[in-house]
Amino acid sequence: MELKQYWLIVKRRLLLIVLIIAVSCLSIGIYSYYFITPQYDASAKLIVNQTKDSSSLIPSIDLGSINTTIGLIKTYKEIIKTPRLMKIVVKEYPELGVTHGELIGKVSVSSVNETQVMSISVRDNSYEKAANIANAVAVVFQQKIPELMKVDNVSVLDKADPTESHDPVAPNAKLNIAVAFMLALMFGVGISFLLDYLDDTVKTEEDIENLLGVPVLTSIPRFKESDFEDRNNNAPIPTGRENNVSLDS
Repeated sequence: MELKQYWLIVKRRLLLIVLIIAVSCLSIGIYSYYFITPQYDASAKLIVNQTKDSSSLIPSIDLGSINTTIGLIKTYKEIIKTPRLMKIVVKEYPELGVTHGELIGKVSVSSVNETQVMSISVRDNSYEKAANIANAVAVVFQQKIPELMKVDNVSVLDKADPTESHDPVAPNAKLNIAVAFMLALMFGVGISFLLDYLDDTVKTEEDIENLLGVPVLTSIPRFKESDFEDRNNNAPIPTGRENNVSLDS
């Protein structure tokens, strides 16, 4: 099948394709803007050192100690998301109004580009609440790590500011609409080709040639009612037989 034939198939179903795209994009847009609760991200950062004492920090810095600390961060990531630590956060910060299970679902921990910095991120439908949770988890972890690991090497580097104004990170309505457009376009084109494949009626001269295996010698154009009316309107109006009667005086 040539490219021109592909275009003719799409052209015949163009209204269907446009309708599918319009309905899909409109539905996704309305759902994204009015039915999905906006989500906000807030994060607090911790730094993991070899020792809490800043006077002994600089002399102890070397490649081996940094690699050891980075490896230790992997352990700290798992400790932060344990029910034991989250229950302490819930107990010490009852104003957050969440359970330890909800905290585990909201909190994510990552290391910043394999450095000694840890980032505690929280996603919630309120930025203020997300910031308060991130700060609470960071403070509790800093306080409890000496008891758990017998080493005091965690400091709060940066806290989230609950008073700041931030845009929601989800949903991304524009991205959702763009994805819906592409999927609807592919679906509409696919439906067009499927309907054309299932349609076995004869519509063009090419269909007759393919069906009978003989060339088409001539074709009769379709005569529309509007063409008949135009032809009648353009025909000369008859004046009738001339009257050559003369009156004698």
